[in-house]
Amino acid sequence: MKPASNQNRTGQTWGWIRAVWLAVLSITVSGGARPARAFTSAEADTLWQAHTQAFYREKDGRAWFQETTEGGKVSFWMRAEQMEMTLDAYERTAQAQQLVMFTNLFRGFLADHGTNWSHNEYNDDLMWMVIACTRAHLLTGNPEFRAVARTNFDLCYARAASTNLGGGLWWKVDNRSKNACVNGPGAIAAFLLGRATGESAYFTTATNLFLWERATLFDPATGRVADSINRSGRVNRMALTYNQGTFVGAANLLGYTNEARLAATFTMNQLCHDGYLPPAGENGDGGGFNGICVRWIARFMKERGEQAAFEPWLQRNAEAAWQARRASDNLSWCRWPQPTPPGPRSSWGCSSAVVILQVVRPPQTGRGDNSK
Repeated sequence: MKPASNQNRTGQTWGWIRAVWLAVLSITVSGGARPARAFTSAEADTLWQAHTQAFYREKDGRAWFQETTEGGKVSFWMRAEQMEMTLDAYERTAQAQQLVMFTNLFRGFLADHGTNWSHNEYNDDLMWMVIACTRAHLLTGNPEFRAVARTNFDLCYARAASTNLGGGLWWKVDNRSKNACVNGPGAIAAFLLGRATGESAYFTTATNLFLWERATLFDPATGRVADSINRSGRVNRMALTYNQGTFVGAANLLGYTNEARLAATFTMNQLCHDGYLPPAGENGDGGGFNGICVRWIARFMKERGEQAAFEPWLQRNAEAAWQARRASDNLSWCRWPQPTPPGPRSSWGCSSAVVILQVVRPPQTGRGDNSK
């Protein structure tokens, strides 16, 4: 992620909250809010299709996501995460067309960035794309996805891993800080590559990265995941939803259930306000943080039988994302429950709403909903 992310990530702070709730209060008083109800799998389809229509573009078998409704191409890591969004949709629906879309996006990504991503100085960017490609390999068996993921994980790990500060991965090639945003995804990427290759060394790497993050950035008393530690040893204790989510994801994959539960509970109880995930600015890195967060918390919940603790909260947020969509094109931005305003929208900023409806099961409404 680029340096601008430091400012935009603070969009998940109290500064946004006051503005959001003043807007919500205004809408409620004026009678403009939609009545409470339960979202359905058909509505998950609707948000997916709206995002695809607005932002997915393809030419000669190579695809990309527009940066906004007005054009452009989304950046390296945001494209990787929207490729994961495409896999989320496939895992919910099992529609082969979504795998075709992923393959086209993969071809478009390689056309723009090549098969060797060492030109990107941000180690977390590489790990996000490694996760996307390895997930795709595990779903399809396509060896090309695995090959490029393995090549770039190995080169990234070689340049980012060090014994400084007890282990872990540097965020950037300038080696100034070790951040949750690379170590959590690094642990997930290594674990998935272990599954994809059958090589135990990747599982060992995944465990070591997770244990370093747990020892250095995780507070076992609260479940907070700190953002980073700089090379002088100073910890930035700011907690962000995507870092909580990838810590939960790595903990779950590696069998550290108590740590996963603690981090998920902290997210639900401490980072949310009136139960809603924190809003963020659309155009910075924060626009898609909540999608990453819920992807991994929802997976933990399903695989560990934690629905009683987390499903009502996740469903409430999914319903808010659905209700926040705008009537003109069904795009829903990243600041639910505030309604999505008119005007240009960001594909990244609209991705979290799509993701949460793909990964969270609708409530049992008795209306024939058959979502997984």
